[in-house]
Amino acid sequence: MKRFLDRLRSDFIFLRGIGRALRVTTPIARNPRRIFPLVVDELAVRWGDRPALTSKRESLSYRELAERSRRYARWAMAEGIGKGSVVALLMTNRPEFVAIWLGIIRAGGTVALINTNLSGQALAFCIDSVASGHVIVASELADAFAAAAPFRRTAPRVLGFGEGGEHPRLDLAVPAFDGAPLADAERPDITVEDKALFIFTSGTTGMPKAANINHFRLMFAAFGFGGIMNTTSDDVMYDCLPMYHTVGGVLAIGGVLVAGGRVFIRERFSAREFWDEVTGEGCTLFMYIGELCRYLVNCPPHPRERAHRLRLCCGNGLRPDIWTAFQKRFAIPHIVEFYAATESNVTLFNIEGKPGAIGRIPWFLRNRFQFKIVRWDTGRQAPYRNALGRCEEVRPGESGEALGRIFHDPEKPSGRFEGYSNAADNEAKVLRNVFQEGDAWFRSGDLMRQDQDGYYYFIDRIGDTFRWKGENVSTTEVAEVMGLFPGVREANVYGVAIAGYEGRAGMAAIVCDEGLDLEALRAFMATHLPDYARPRFLRLRTEIDKTATFKQRKIDLVEQGFDPVRIADAVFFDDPRTGSWVRLDQALFADIVSGRVRL
Repeated sequence: MKRFLDRLRSDFIFLRGIGRALRVTTPIARNPRRIFPLVVDELAVRWGDRPALTSKRESLSYRELAERSRRYARWAMAEGIGKGSVVALLMTNRPEFVAIWLGIIRAGGTVALINTNLSGQALAFCIDSVASGHVIVASELADAFAAAAPFRRTAPRVLGFGEGGEHPRLDLAVPAFDGAPLADAERPDITVEDKALFIFTSGTTGMPKAANINHFRLMFAAFGFGGIMNTTSDDVMYDCLPMYHTVGGVLAIGGVLVAGGRVFIRERFSAREFWDEVTGEGCTLFMYIGELCRYLVNCPPHPRERAHRLRLCCGNGLRPDIWTAFQKRFAIPHIVEFYAATESNVTLFNIEGKPGAIGRIPWFLRNRFQFKIVRWDTGRQAPYRNALGRCEEVRPGESGEALGRIFHDPEKPSGRFEGYSNAADNEAKVLRNVFQEGDAWFRSGDLMRQDQDGYYYFIDRIGDTFRWKGENVSTTEVAEVMGLFPGVREANVYGVAIAGYEGRAGMAAIVCDEGLDLEALRAFMATHLPDYARPRFLRLRTEIDKTATFKQRKIDLVEQGFDPVRIADAVFFDDPRTGSWVRLDQALFADIVSGRVRL
């Protein structure tokens, strides 16, 4: 009876949240010329001088945001920027960032949001890959932009923003343009089908790819997340995530603005200043990436860490080993975890706040959500195909690759796959003839499982899972177990190749407290992990390398392997001869690779 009542309660919470989102997103396709910049105009009329975007650097009211964006629109049109034009924006987090891209997409242009951490060839690649005709460069990033010049193949018009630099200053030119509403005659004909933004993938496995974000997806994200979070004009969002990515730049901003709330924008995350700012700004919402929550949990106690007004934290990547500790320690009333990708046609929500789950589809809605998990062939590194050439769904509890059905129905624009700026990248993300001839599904590249109650759980990224002794090893699950051991602050698990062995042996790079008892950790893993999943090598680090969106980087670690000549960190080997960790030196390394010491 208790389980029945719990499921009934969960179903009610889920339906209430999804119902709010559907009410505000359903009208979008029915009003194709109502794009987000026009919504901002409506908000300016309603909320006037009420603060919209604030920061330590600058603040914009709703009226100022609308007026500023219209000045940028008129500047863009004077520059000949319209449909088909691309403007690259290289700027750190600040309210002006939003005003700029709002204005340019109002004029019909497409804005490419550039990762401010890039340099050299990667930075040049992003600018070139979208054929940018203009580039706006904040003064503090001028040196990095200049250093990428030798790698660029294109020659866009460059405009600076802020004091310093050699380029004409956009911030001095724009005030000359009128901020009044655009007359019908000067307003370009833009619909939700037109492109608005290019948002780049994180580039963990190669150069970043520019995902197409049309006006529909922009509207859908803003209103949909506003509905899920149930935002109101009393809400204040704390946004410290990179605004060149979807979560920090679209979801955290748009989901609050559409309700008349305020967004406090921080240039970058600071664990030391987090609680002072959250309490000082009166924040009620926090948009997270899971690793930020891990940083906060690993910090010493802060006198204001429970004095906040937060009612909800929303985000993705909050792993089970951190979820409960984060929520309990900081007295967080509710957590909404979601699963999505910038280019994906599927979004899942864990509205109920079930620890560890990335989303849920109740049994009575499974036919409405065209989302499947199919069996994964680790040996072929591809979805399994049966004798008829079709994929097969996994059973509850089994893992496989998550797929989203691609629709080309004008009535269901959210089911489309809009793809990337380079059409050649699209086909790799589409799986065809999956369950029937001619169907097409978006490949998430993620391994998941679903339980009997409809909750989904992230297992691993395809390519991160490896085989050892004939078994599949999930790097994420191993890292979560290691993270439960006292003193292990963070673990990054991966597989390393050893000549003479099939598959890859497990290795873990960990950040830990001083004096960590390695033998106790070994015993803990022996209790909680099967033999094949336990790391054979341990690398002690002071920090784990991350992408700009706080995803762990494995590429360099895998390449360096366990060779002590290539690694400055201390490396330990789980020596089967002694049943303990042994410091790895060049002699022991030679014994392992020659086969004199067997794993």
